[in-house]
Amino acid sequence: MNPASVSLKSEITPDVDWERIRADFPILKLRIDGKPLIYLDNAASNQMPQSVIDRLTRYQTTQHANINRAVHYLSEVATLEFHDARCKLQQFINAREDREVIFTSGTTDSINLVMQGYGRKFIKANDEIILTTLEHHSNIVPWQMLANEKGAKIRVVPINDKGELEVDEYERLFNDRTKFVGLIHVSNALGTISPIKRMIDFAHRYDVPVLIDGAQAAAHMSIDVQALDCDFYAFSAHKLCGPTGVGMLYGKAALLESMQPYKGGGDMIASVTFEETTYSTIPHKFEAGTPPIAAAIGFGAALDYLTAIGLDNIAAYESTLLDYATECLTQIPGVKIIGTASEKTAVISFTIDGIHPHDIGTILNQDGIAVRTGHHCAQPVMQRFNVPATSRASFAFYNNKTEVDALVAGIKTVKKVFL
Repeated sequence: MNPASVSLKSEITPDVDWERIRADFPILKLRIDGKPLIYLDNAASNQMPQSVIDRLTRYQTTQHANINRAVHYLSEVATLEFHDARCKLQQFINAREDREVIFTSGTTDSINLVMQGYGRKFIKANDEIILTTLEHHSNIVPWQMLANEKGAKIRVVPINDKGELEVDEYERLFNDRTKFVGLIHVSNALGTISPIKRMIDFAHRYDVPVLIDGAQAAAHMSIDVQALDCDFYAFSAHKLCGPTGVGMLYGKAALLESMQPYKGGGDMIASVTFEETTYSTIPHKFEAGTPPIAAAIGFGAALDYLTAIGLDNIAAYESTLLDYATECLTQIPGVKIIGTASEKTAVISFTIDGIHPHDIGTILNQDGIAVRTGHHCAQPVMQRFNVPATSRASFAFYNNKTEVDALVAGIKTVKKVFL
């Protein structure tokens, strides 16, 4: 499906058995102080299905070796499996070539790679970088560091009271000094889906490259980087039912070839003397040292699992959970949902009058309910809504309405304790 027109309201394939899918996740059988775990912290990290756990175990017990160059059996197998994981990522995002997919340690590392490799080479004094109020700190701090170093300026796209980007204001920010745009696809704090296709197209009128932080989007909707025509796209495995410590950066080949590597070492070189180093071709130029081999293979297994269910099915099912949870929470006196965009993923940030979010999370935890509390590494969003923090319930396709009911009951318990 074209991500420019993806609908989270589309129909679910009728043969998807969501309760059976829950059985794929062994951690959901866990009990907290005798109560079943209700895991609603999926925007921070998804849980891992048994198939991914088994794939990691199989690699570690029957295939583990360092990759490339060696000619022994284990190294050849590990090299093939690692390359296969890259090809799965290429297919998952519909990149033109597998060399446009770079393994990193996660979204943050991917963004820093672009800042160091592209930004430090091409951004000059008085240039302008456009970011949005919705950005995670990972897509703010690196660009601040660059701006401070280069004497560049950061321009910020505002949001409205619903938590939606004011795209007309975004377009008014462009001028001859605009040299780079960083956009979040889906807000981790609010669930807002940014109209990135329109924003990418407008930036390209000025020949300005666009980086998309897709950490919160890739597990919840189909991604097609060619249809989007984005210049860079980044996300992490652990938000797609995969292992921590690995992520990916997509970049258009011509841009990647023009960039300088920001990590030096083994496997990213063609030749080395003490007088000169010649760098390898992409993607290897950006993958210095021993890569996260096991994690990358686990990443590939997670993509297999999600693809088998269907990203459109996942999006539609999670939309039903979001609608149900939103309706339930809005009926509780004193509960305020922060972020009510018309297009959003299954994330609900909320406050309760007179109760600190950390206290909300503590009491919910006593009922086995895991939510996230704090500023969610999105302090500009909190400042925009004049709150220090929120409690955040974020849903995945292995959650269900019974768990939403438990969250509602837990919130009512919180109110009884503190009010």
